[in-house]
Amino acid sequence: MNWNPGSWRTRPVVQVPAYPDPEAQARVETRLKSYPPLVFAGEARNLKRALADVADGRAFLLQGGDCAESFAEFHPDNIRDTFRVILQMAVVLTFAGAMPVVKVGRIAGQFAKPRSGDTEVQDGKELPSYRGDIINAAPFEEAARTPDPERMIQAYAQAASTLNLLRAFASGGYADLHNVHRWNLGFIAGSPSGERYRALADRISETLEFMEACGITPDSAPQLRTTEFYTSHEALLLGYEQAMTRIDSTSGDWYDTSAHMLWIGDRTRALDGAHIEFARGIKNPLAVKCGPTLSNDDLVRLCEALNPDNEAGRLTLISRFGADKVEEHLPRLIRAIKREGRKVVWSCDPMHGNTVKASTGFKTRPFERLLKEVQTFFAVHRAEGTHAGGVHLELTGQNVTECTGGATAITDADLSSRYHTHCDPRLNADQAIELSFQVAEGIRAERFKAQKILAAQ
Repeated sequence: MNWNPGSWRTRPVVQVPAYPDPEAQARVETRLKSYPPLVFAGEARNLKRALADVADGRAFLLQGGDCAESFAEFHPDNIRDTFRVILQMAVVLTFAGAMPVVKVGRIAGQFAKPRSGDTEVQDGKELPSYRGDIINAAPFEEAARTPDPERMIQAYAQAASTLNLLRAFASGGYADLHNVHRWNLGFIAGSPSGERYRALADRISETLEFMEACGITPDSAPQLRTTEFYTSHEALLLGYEQAMTRIDSTSGDWYDTSAHMLWIGDRTRALDGAHIEFARGIKNPLAVKCGPTLSNDDLVRLCEALNPDNEAGRLTLISRFGADKVEEHLPRLIRAIKREGRKVVWSCDPMHGNTVKASTGFKTRPFERLLKEVQTFFAVHRAEGTHAGGVHLELTGQNVTECTGGATAITDADLSSRYHTHCDPRLNADQAIELSFQVAEGIRAERFKAQKILAAQ
């Protein structure tokens, strides 16, 4: 392939910081190369097999988590609450949608964020843009905004601790389906979404009691007490990603051990760019964000570059158009992929195309627009005869007020009460669960159409 983990350095690169001391940066990257992997190649292969089922229409991908992880908000309670919101959503999708759910968190590595400009100006003063805690800090001060390579070490340590806790939650009993009622966060217990989830949990509990009466228990069926949970983040800070890339002793292939799954953003998907060059050589499952400016031909070329063997489960295409642009752009991309016979997972990111400024000055995302994009995503796939394979959401288990709308009717005036994000607005747990019920409706509608087609044949 004429590829190595550092071959990206010969290509044009964007969205990476200019460190004031390149020698210090090189020393940090050298230290990281000697650190243990955060994830293992075998786990990444397991995820790829699970995503192959999604590509074939036999499963659904739920990918969600923080917009950008924070050093300041690093706390086991925050990790637990995000994990259990994803568990709740997965239960809704599995039970109501009657389909296995592949759970992938935007967690344990989602520290870097692309920005629209290299600098920003406040009160006539210009400083580097905040690019995420792995690079610099949010306060608008020269010292805070100066890129510091030592932050990569702190990001690694936080990711390692987060992964340890997630693995304990996934395999140590917390994810046992018998705890389905306990996952409900206190602040949503009385909300419409909380009540709807409680009713579903009651049905699951009744089902578990019936299964136990038939002899099916967590001891005989370990799937009832454990779950598979994978991590992902945007492969943006390439020096860090290169340092975490290792040869797998089993297969002899290169894997980026910073996460199970990596994605390339809409701003960094240039075919001749450094980010595509780096991603094409690692064997992890990959994803690409697909925005309105992506042409059909470029999408096909991206598939050829990132998945030359057309392997199911290798590549996920995450559409992010905005609610009013899905019908204009998604059908043409789907048809281009179908013409080429490409095996991909289609996922929907309704967050990034629907960001607006509220009347109070806060950046927000109206829940109704997010819901419209998801519903249109499913409708287009039903019309095209393809599988609407997943959703990609920015969410938190905290009781934030960052996205307006939803059943609890957060207004522009409410945003200031609990607006905690360091970057983009996130769904709170109540809104995330409400959206999961709507997604389940889309899965059911797709399955009903497939059943009708089979019955007619």
